[in-house]
Amino acid sequence: MQCDSAHCGIIDLLISTMLGHTISLLQHKWCCSLETNHGSVAPISFTSKLQYPKQQQLLVPNNGGVMSTTSFGSTIQCPKQLLVPNDHEELLYLKHKKNLMEARGLFYEAKTQFDVMLAIDLLQKLDIDYHFTDEIDAAIESLYNKRSNILCGETNNFVEVTLLFRLLRQARYPISSDVFHRFSDDGGEFMPSLTENIDGMISLFEASNLNTGENILRKANIFATDYLKSSMAYMEPDSVKCIQQTLDHPYHMSLQRYKARQYLKHQRREEGWKRVIQELARTDFVLIQSLHRKELNEITCWWKNLGLAQELRFARDQSVKWYTWSMTILPNPKFSNYRIALTKVISFIYLLDDIYDVSGSLDELHLFTKAINEWEISAIDSLPFYMRICYMALYNTTNEITQMVFKEHGWNPLNSLTRSWIALCNAFMVEAKWFAHSHVPMADDYMRNGTSSCGVPVVLMHIFFLLGQGLTHDNVNLMESYPKLISSPAKILRLWDDLGSAKDEKQNGFDGSYLECFMKENPYCSGQGARDHVMLMISKAWEELNRECFFYSSSFSQDFVLACLNMARMVKVMYTYDDEQKLPLLEECINLLLLGKV
Repeated sequence: MQCDSAHCGIIDLLISTMLGHTISLLQHKWCCSLETNHGSVAPISFTSKLQYPKQQQLLVPNNGGVMSTTSFGSTIQCPKQLLVPNDHEELLYLKHKKNLMEARGLFYEAKTQFDVMLAIDLLQKLDIDYHFTDEIDAAIESLYNKRSNILCGETNNFVEVTLLFRLLRQARYPISSDVFHRFSDDGGEFMPSLTENIDGMISLFEASNLNTGENILRKANIFATDYLKSSMAYMEPDSVKCIQQTLDHPYHMSLQRYKARQYLKHQRREEGWKRVIQELARTDFVLIQSLHRKELNEITCWWKNLGLAQELRFARDQSVKWYTWSMTILPNPKFSNYRIALTKVISFIYLLDDIYDVSGSLDELHLFTKAINEWEISAIDSLPFYMRICYMALYNTTNEITQMVFKEHGWNPLNSLTRSWIALCNAFMVEAKWFAHSHVPMADDYMRNGTSSCGVPVVLMHIFFLLGQGLTHDNVNLMESYPKLISSPAKILRLWDDLGSAKDEKQNGFDGSYLECFMKENPYCSGQGARDHVMLMISKAWEELNRECFFYSSSFSQDFVLACLNMARMVKVMYTYDDEQKLPLLEECINLLLLGKV
């Protein structure tokens, strides 16, 4: 589809008259920039953004090639109550400060190692551990130095051993799963007597999910899961609900803030020091919820002012959903600006996905992919109108984030960021060709391309630079090689998405499925057999991700490792469809974290 000649003329006029000499500088990709002492590049200061004209209505070809106005609305709208400012913030801050002082004092009153572990575990379960980073780090180091008291047979407390293992491993301390062999019989099976302690079985289940490929932890998971499922038949309804929540959402594989909200929802009012911790968690949750609402308001206004939703009627308009990704991947309140920037990145991933899957003809997509690869302003001349405005918006936003990173961290990430967008669009183009020619690729080829087209590498590349931690040439080169810390959550997302039989929010486009590729190569495999195979691949990807997080990614910061984990944790929430093609987990997550009162 070609754009209206009048609109093309307006764009050409804008480019030639408004930007002037800035264009020639842009076309050199900042080659005139200055080297800094950090080995990074100082960006050119832009005097103006690229502008594009408004168009009343955009006609795009549907899959049949007939011109029509297409639209599918947001399945998750922005509720008005999200945007209401909290009038009681000042009082809440004072109450929060008081609760924090009380809780900090109580932390030092723990008398035994087990008391310390229970305190750390509670702070983490309530998602307020970030207030106690120094105290927890010191306590974990002390627990590690004295670990032999618990792990080498001086205690038979099953809960104590399993909890210490989980706390040390998730803190990236070297600890072997061999500690669980002491609870096995001569045949290597877990002793039946362990089932007498329900808290111990829950703790064993939680520890087993930190598996990096160890057979003993696989056995532990099966043993604990089977017992917990069977035990629910004899429990009270509240206990059944708690056990089911644990099985459905293991702590390590779930969003910490979501688990904290569930914990507060179902936990009874405590007394003593636990009451102080609970009150701190409640005020903390309300304050962060207020912050998240303000961030969402800013994103909603940005998206509206950008005008793409009005111009590109075929594209998804889901600022709440996009922000939910950022809110959960970067949970620390201090990353507010980064969450806003990241949401903009995620919005463009969805927008580009819609262009390649829904609106673009193959010829148009060739032109657009070529323009992205060139990353030059002059490349837009050959593009249809709707692609021009998308290209301009992406170009501007990438430059804004680049300047933000340079200002805060003294590093110019432009080349790395643009290469991530180029890789994404190239992967989209491969899938578009497959579909256009009715080609079902080999499963390995599909997965190799799918780990790029899922968008995870783009998101994590931007997070790496936004955080600004560990910015070295070696780490940047490692990031661009897509290490397993990035490829593992990408595999998890690609495979979990493909497990869903529903198309994303009734989207009209098509982008293939690993299941289809696998079953073509294995014609005698049933549909359920193929799904079981995919679930096994997801489990293996989680083990791979765990290895990277706990053992091999010391060059990356804890914040970045946590972001990679949270990306994988969010996948199940984002891609679990029900029979009505809705996303119940996502709706629950939004209701609990953004809407609901504590």
